Amino acid sequence: MKTRMLGALAVSEIGFGTMSFTSIYGQSPDKAESIRVIRGAHDFGVTLFDTAEAYGPWTNEELVGEALEPIRDQVVIATKFGFDISPDAGRHDPVPNSRPDHIRQVIDKMLKRLGTDYIDLLYQHRVDPNVPIEDVAGTVKDLIQAGKVGHFGLSEASADTIRRAHSVQPIAAIQSEYSLWTRDPEPAVLPVCEELGIGFVPWSPLGQGFLTGTIDADTEIGGSDFRSVQPRYTKEARVANQALVDLIRRVANKKSTTPAQIALAWLLSRKPFIVPIPGTRKHERVRENVGASAVVLTSDDLAEIEAAMVRIEIHGARLPEELLELTNG
Repeated sequence: MKTRMLGALAVSEIGFGTMSFTSIYGQSPDKAESIRVIRGAHDFGVTLFDTAEAYGPWTNEELVGEALEPIRDQVVIATKFGFDISPDAGRHDPVPNSRPDHIRQVIDKMLKRLGTDYIDLLYQHRVDPNVPIEDVAGTVKDLIQAGKVGHFGLSEASADTIRRAHSVQPIAAIQSEYSLWTRDPEPAVLPVCEELGIGFVPWSPLGQGFLTGTIDADTEIGGSDFRSVQPRYTKEARVANQALVDLIRRVANKKSTTPAQIALAWLLSRKPFIVPIPGTRKHERVRENVGASAVVLTSDDLAEIEAAMVRIEIHGARLPEELLELTNG
């Protein structure tokens, strides 16, 4: 697979998000199978693997560390700090915590769970309104100088926050939700990334599965599945948003490819510093997602998508209100 740059960090142009191996989409999958899928992603050319201490919590870092241990020197591990973590984290309102002393306390625990002595890319998971971003950047700068961290990133940060942090410690990557149905980063964040030489990593590039065309209004979503509380996953929203899936499917049929590959190829076409991180629990879906790297969308294809998107209204907020309050910090 071709590579792209996140700042000075070279990675595969399609990465792998590992959050789905937790119970966020229902019961966690079998550990052995999860490890097979993660290692299989590397076999397909993926070198960027994304996790966080909040996923699980904690268990996802342990899984990723174990899965990547045999190939540690061939991959880039990205993880995230920034919350007060408790065993039921993710089930209740998360509490931001990016105090410098807290960051220093959790970093060694993260390294232990990952089974490594350095983290390639360390993100602040969400901006903490109670801690100046300059203090956060300075703390990560110290960790970089100590050899515990390679590169610094922010997640769901505003353009102003990015500039302020970057002035203290150069940022390698910004991670935010971005896809055909979530285009919030386009007006301000993507331009500042381009200006400052920062990579951009879209999370949920397939709309948590909706943009793959495998989910419709009749799909049963269990109460333990995080999508059950997502505004865009109400039955009414799924009916209304089917127009976007129909558009993606039309383009996919014309290109003899899949809707998921079109959604990922569209992201790759936006900017050369964009590296999406689709997640899946299935080996065959990893193969499909990685195949998007070979899909070429022509200027006519892109114009067709843009012209159609003007007439499509996306229904439902991208996150529940309590989580939206933690974005664009």
